[in-house]
Amino acid sequence: MSKKSKEKDGVVYSTNPDFTYQNKPLQGTVTLSPAQQDLRVGLDKKNRGGKVVTIVTGFLGKDADIEKLGKELKSKCGVGGAVKDGDILVQGDHRDRVLKILLESGYRAKKSGA
Repeated sequence: MSKKSKEKDGVVYSTNPDFTYQNKPLQGTVTLSPAQQDLRVGLDKKNRGGKVVTIVTGFLGKDADIEKLGKELKSKCGVGGAVKDGDILVQGDHRDRVLKILLESGYRAKKSGA
């Protein structure tokens, strides 16, 4: 199920002319402090044509804040990457370096079992 369909509580179509969707507030409206974040740093190779990426998952907060953290990690590692679906992707195997940067910035982070 995609994120868009979850926002509408699974209602795809209604024959009721008076029906309105009940919009709930977004979960990511407030960014937790770095000490409250529980991040996981792992390695991913699937669906990438044999390329390896370091993936950071578990960030809770605004899109602007995760973009800022992603940009910081990419610049400190000297590589490219992206922020997709709430995950930070850093090109290459930089698990140790990313973990060190996150811990120095005050985040609770550890390596995942991947």
